Amino acid sequence: MRRKIVRLALVGGVVFLALLLLLATCGGSPGDGKGKAGDAATGTARPAAASAGPVTRLTVPPQYTTDRGWEIIGSSPEIAVSHATGLVAYLERSAGNRYRLRTVDTATGRPGWRGQPWRQPDPLHYPRIATVTRGDRQFFVTWSYGKVGDGMSPSSTFLSLDLYDVTNGSWQRVEVPWQGAPDVSASGPDIVISDGKANSVLVDPVTGTVSELSADELKYPKGCPACKQLTEVHGQTIGGLLVGGAREFWVHGGWFSRNVAPKGTDRTSGVPTSVTSDLVLAKWALARKAKRAATHELWAVHDAVTGEAVASVECHRPAIKPGRYPQAVLSPSGDYLIAGNLAFDLAAQRGRCFEDEGGVGHLTLATVTDDGIAYGAENARDASEALAGGGLPVSMDFATWTTDRLARNARLPGIETTGVGVFRWTDRQERTHLIGYPRTD
Repeated sequence: MRRKIVRLALVGGVVFLALLLLLATCGGSPGDGKGKAGDAATGTARPAAASAGPVTRLTVPPQYTTDRGWEIIGSSPEIAVSHATGLVAYLERSAGNRYRLRTVDTATGRPGWRGQPWRQPDPLHYPRIATVTRGDRQFFVTWSYGKVGDGMSPSSTFLSLDLYDVTNGSWQRVEVPWQGAPDVSASGPDIVISDGKANSVLVDPVTGTVSELSADELKYPKGCPACKQLTEVHGQTIGGLLVGGAREFWVHGGWFSRNVAPKGTDRTSGVPTSVTSDLVLAKWALARKAKRAATHELWAVHDAVTGEAVASVECHRPAIKPGRYPQAVLSPSGDYLIAGNLAFDLAAQRGRCFEDEGGVGHLTLATVTDDGIAYGAENARDASEALAGGGLPVSMDFATWTTDRLARNARLPGIETTGVGVFRWTDRQERTHLIGYPRTD
């Protein structure tokens, strides 16, 4: 069912190009040299000469050089990347409690286009940011949730989304009335807003069209009573919405987990844990007669269109069921996938669970590159803690499936694109720094 949203603003995109060396000479913020006072941004880009390197030199994995690179000071805690264009997007706070989306070319460090400043409903927190892909087009999307007017009625709360075409920054805003804290997924091709249960709203990033999908329209698989218990919309794939129940899961209008269960598993036990546009990561109980059924479970990466298991691996059952499963991270090419202590070489159709003989997984993987190198940390609670400097940093080579410890103070790349690793750290003034270091020659 489609409905017209009251608040929908389409604003023409604005493209700003800045000369990097001129900015370095003048010491100004990229693109802000002659802006209005109300538009002055706190973040600055500090490009580095090839011989001098950036102002801040971090200890990083040996695959990267700190002899040259670029640095941004004052970015948002979260960033988004477009591997198709090599742009990284970040938010910075402007005067008057406004925010502006900026981009940087990771290969050169040159500022790209920037968006107009805007206010968000909730001034206490940074808006969220992600990349969504629909067909051959990509968009940076930011969102925040808050109130309008006096906030006395439930209808006054809404989710505000800003959508930017990654190629030129053309912008449109969509505001969706919403009750309760929303769950937002940008796995694509639409942006999915859900209530954490069975009701959802889809936003088309190209047109801004908003579509509602109620629990009654989810096309529950026949003969699956558990599908109607604890039903939850997990996100969207190129095949359709991914929906799960107390047990078993399905793609709306597509396949049913029971029909694609990996060999040697209980066909009615599938639980989706993470979703990308092309893939679904799920865990399965082993068949009751399996030798390790009492101690292990199987993790499988499924093709989002067919449901076929692309790669799988057995892993010990955790002593305590996690409250939140690790999110899958793909390499830019899509050849490798990591999630917590799991690693999959999708091209070779192989998986590995990193755990000790007692079944304890001390390793958390956070980033993976097209060269088949993953970065993470031992004894880190999750990927966010590993990227923030927690635990003992390590690298893992898919060619050998072995790990190497890095220097104890080594920082890990949050992403890598165009041969440049993007690192994040926070200084004593609580400012977030983004630093781009190229791979070693």
